[in-house]
Amino acid sequence: MDFTHHYSSPLGGITMASDGECLTGLWFDGQKYFADTLPAQHEEKDLDVFRRTDKWLDLYFSGTDPDFRPPIRMNGTAFRKEVWQILLTVPFGKTMTYGEIAKILADRRGNNSMSAQAVGGAVAHNPVSLIIPCHRVIGTNGALTGYAGGLDKKTWLLDMERKNTLDKKR
Repeated sequence: MDFTHHYSSPLGGITMASDGECLTGLWFDGQKYFADTLPAQHEEKDLDVFRRTDKWLDLYFSGTDPDFRPPIRMNGTAFRKEVWQILLTVPFGKTMTYGEIAKILADRRGNNSMSAQAVGGAVAHNPVSLIIPCHRVIGTNGALTGYAGGLDKKTWLLDMERKNTLDKKR
């Protein structure tokens, strides 16, 4: 059985999903690919993983880089999981391009290149937004391209992270 929980963020409602132990989904309500990994049979339930995720989100939206991550179970193809693992390495307040991720994957495989478009597809289908920070991926020229939650949210998230990273350095 899968379970859901709702959170109110400064950017609107967020729906979370869990298998009972780990977080398996986190989506802005109404975003592209909303709950596409959530089975039709699920129920709303108070779980420890949701309480931990609420705490993570409270810290994050207050401008703090949380020093923990709720347990996550990534459900997807091996390629998507590999891309999502790379996303977990992008620090708060920083960005990485689709091309940089493609280069990392190509190097790991001993290939000359990897499709940045394939990386984009994996990033777009990230089922655990924010915690797996797909909003930190940008175009090669620095353009804010694609975000399932909407470019307005991506802009807000990146601006908030950069502002809070700069404030802490002062």
